Amino acid sequence: MDKTCALVLAAGDGKRMKSRHPKVLCEVLFKPMLSWVIDSCRLAEIEELCVVVAPDADEVRAVLPEGCRTAEQAEKLGTGHAVMMAADFLEEHRDCSVLVLCGDAPFVDEETIRGALREHRENGHDLTVVAARLEDPTGYGRIIRDENGGLRAIVEQRDADEKTRLIQEVNSGIYWFEAAFLLDALNKLGTDNAQGEYYLTDTVAIAVSEHRPAGIYRAESPDVILGANSRKELARLNEIARKRVIERQLDQGVNIPFPDSVVICPDTVIGRDTTVLPGCILRRSRIAEGCLIGPYTMLTGCEVGEGARVEQSTGEDSQVAGGARIGPYARLRPGSRIGAGAKIGNFVEIKNSRIGEKTSVAHLSYLGDSDVGKEVNVGCGVVTANYDGKQKFRTRIGDRAFIGCNTNFIAPVSAGAGSVIAAGTTVTEDIPEDALAVGRARQETRPGWAREKGKYRR
Repeated sequence: MDKTCALVLAAGDGKRMKSRHPKVLCEVLFKPMLSWVIDSCRLAEIEELCVVVAPDADEVRAVLPEGCRTAEQAEKLGTGHAVMMAADFLEEHRDCSVLVLCGDAPFVDEETIRGALREHRENGHDLTVVAARLEDPTGYGRIIRDENGGLRAIVEQRDADEKTRLIQEVNSGIYWFEAAFLLDALNKLGTDNAQGEYYLTDTVAIAVSEHRPAGIYRAESPDVILGANSRKELARLNEIARKRVIERQLDQGVNIPFPDSVVICPDTVIGRDTTVLPGCILRRSRIAEGCLIGPYTMLTGCEVGEGARVEQSTGEDSQVAGGARIGPYARLRPGSRIGAGAKIGNFVEIKNSRIGEKTSVAHLSYLGDSDVGKEVNVGCGVVTANYDGKQKFRTRIGDRAFIGCNTNFIAPVSAGAGSVIAAGTTVTEDIPEDALAVGRARQETRPGWAREKGKYRR
């Protein structure tokens, strides 16, 4: 969006949230509230961003996108004071329209930002306030209109009389300014109010008194103004966001028969005819059509192919090809790639490994740093011992190998295609193709020993 920039106010601490972290880092659907706001700015094609932070806000800086500027607010003297701290940024963008908004209002969206800017520019405003109507406006600044319906003032809750407090149209804390006007208005702000602070809302009174063009944009959804000052309010934001995402998934053909216990983050894409069962948490994942996910499955950063099943399992930064079956009670750790039609069964852990097509790892095994071919049968209790205490090594198993129960691979080691490894073998040397490997002590039986020397001897 040409000739625009944005200023995000994010210097608040987490005291009211009972948190040692800054409030803007409290998460809605596992994503910091500040990141929701910045992403909406980017979707609206606002590339020049500055975030006002506290001096010790390294955590906040860590979540900012590359190229995002910061300004420090050492003293908490109000929203107007926070904007003053970014005067250098505003001066550099003096010929721009500047969006000012709060970093703890995650539901501001691209449509509201674009719509308000359209209103701002089409009417030649120096200042446009985004407003919303609330059934319960308690705590919000009230929009005061003149006899023609135009913007006259914004009165904060603490400074409002009883009549003003009955007004249901409130200030969202989102504004479009012409930067030149904003810089001039900041120099005229005072602290003659109940809080003894510099209110950004006083720029409205300045615009009106100077007969500068100012207006109001009414947001379509009142949710754009919602923020959180307590854990209860944060939980409410999470529930609103959760329901929104689920409704969108339902509209796109995803089957969620019992949605009350399902959490799907907005960065997750799900194909039609996929069923998501209760207890699932799906984050930044892509799930193809016709899959079955759940119940009680958590996927983070995963890709799941068409027709795959992931049941009562967890996966992180992994790929599951079409037709594969995962679980119940399996764990896919980062870097795992499961081939088409493969089976990863109960209490199996896969880490940084490639599992070939139609390979079966049915139960109670650990495969770490391994390359396993197609149509391999991995018996119960198989372990690839990938760590020698200093370094990680890989195990390689060829196509159609048969791995007996309780086999240990001491990496680095390989088993060739078609090889057979007897149960209980510890593999310390490479096994050629089509070979049989037996690496265990020969059984010795001593008749009568238990009766004479065993624990329960007679």
